[in-house]
Amino acid sequence: MELSPEAVASAIRARLAEIRPGIDVYTQGTVIEVGDGIARLSGLRGAMMGELVDFPHGAVGIILNLEEDTVGVALLGSDVDVKEGDTVRGTGRVIEVPVGTAVVGRVVNALGLPIDGKGPINAPTRRPIEHPAPGIAVRTPVSEPLQTGILAIDSMIPIGRGQRELIIGDRQTGKTAIAVDTILNQRGKDIICIYVAIGQKRSTIAKLVKLFEEEGAMDYTTVVAASASELAPLQYIAPYAGCAMAEEFMYTGRHALIVYDDLSKHAIAYRATSLLLRRPPGREAFPGDVFYLHSRLLERSAKLAPALGGGSMTALPIVETLAGDVSAYIPTNVISITDGQIYLESELFFSGVRPAVNVGLSVSRVGGEAQLPAMKKVAGRLRLDLAQYRELAEFAQFGTELDPETRARLEKGKRIVEVLKQPQYQPMPVEDQVMLIFAVVRRHLDDVPVEAIASFKTEFIEHMHRAHPEIAQAIASGKDFDDDLEARLTSAIREFKEVFTPKGVEGPVETSPRKAQGAIESQVIEGA
Repeated sequence: MELSPEAVASAIRARLAEIRPGIDVYTQGTVIEVGDGIARLSGLRGAMMGELVDFPHGAVGIILNLEEDTVGVALLGSDVDVKEGDTVRGTGRVIEVPVGTAVVGRVVNALGLPIDGKGPINAPTRRPIEHPAPGIAVRTPVSEPLQTGILAIDSMIPIGRGQRELIIGDRQTGKTAIAVDTILNQRGKDIICIYVAIGQKRSTIAKLVKLFEEEGAMDYTTVVAASASELAPLQYIAPYAGCAMAEEFMYTGRHALIVYDDLSKHAIAYRATSLLLRRPPGREAFPGDVFYLHSRLLERSAKLAPALGGGSMTALPIVETLAGDVSAYIPTNVISITDGQIYLESELFFSGVRPAVNVGLSVSRVGGEAQLPAMKKVAGRLRLDLAQYRELAEFAQFGTELDPETRARLEKGKRIVEVLKQPQYQPMPVEDQVMLIFAVVRRHLDDVPVEAIASFKTEFIEHMHRAHPEIAQAIASGKDFDDDLEARLTSAIREFKEVFTPKGVEGPVETSPRKAQGAIESQVIEGA
């Protein structure tokens, strides 16, 4: 009887399948060159992009280049013990990290290994750090608000669950502070937070972890740390590791918030790795695939359809600009990938306006779809009023005589700016934001001196929660801001103003609306 080649091959495969569990099968290669954390290997037939390879003496690497005769590997550890001629083994696995509730409250490195001294992470589930983004068919429009607790953002640049909102600005303008405040504001909201620190000092990361612990935020937060002292390949894979952890919650019907701090350093780490692998540089010496680097990361954030559990992953990537140049390569890349940006301006920051959000350049492409009805109705004119104030303030600094209406607009703008100022690490509930915005937009603060706005805000909120808690509860519940609710809030504001005593203001203060209007018109207009 003649046997066909197919029958022989089938018989051999069947026999191998029986004995394979007892055999360690792997591909093998040889180191032909090593240096600067990069190794070139020959052999390794069937190697995969992103596959892990084991070196002698415990070193591990990740395959990033597949060439005709060689394989380029970035080492995820020291290359001191790796020598030419060493035999390496392909594992057939890509990088995976532990996911699920076991990683919540922990500080891990880019490989998912704990670095907080609290013992091993016993997670029953692991996910590969690279995963395809959800397709259009499994997504649903972003409609649920994700409250940052920052008045200027929740009122004018709202963020929804599943959105990707870029935080962009120069160095030391408060970018991280906005992300941290947003994480602190998620307490009790059933949202798991992942904070990815890329290229930061270890001391800075340690201070942040301590703050999260003091504020109780570590109960729902995971910190993925790839500090400046780490190797460039580890900084490169860190955001993907954090994204895999957040993805697990999204695909199990829960909500996650992930902060990438920051993607400028991530791009630089990838550039260093890529150029060492001898890939050709392009614009500003970045490799040509640096756009794909961030798009395949940020596109994984989504709001899933109810049929898939309705989970979401919201991304807050941070990008640092140089001298306000948003037209540089990396900023323009990330702006085009995200659903809007929060632009922080150095001039505003140094003039004392904090958070230093430039409302004119900031935008949310989800907009009012991600706002409570009360906030949407009350804050509708806020952006316009603020823009008019900025323009008039520039004009008024030249000392030109102004008509009473223009003076009144300037005074209103000053009060809006004061209301929007907010201390760091003090996120504000959305119902308190609505009440404050209503007070300033409807001109109930026109007779309150600008210097007294800070004390007015604090005391007014305390009074409302003490004397009229039902108003705050109605706003927070999503009730429409109807005429009845507006009348009750107006009455409560007038009631409080009768007993409010401004602090830090010299001389007697007249709070009668008629006399206050005259005082406003007679004030000297100061520069912006």
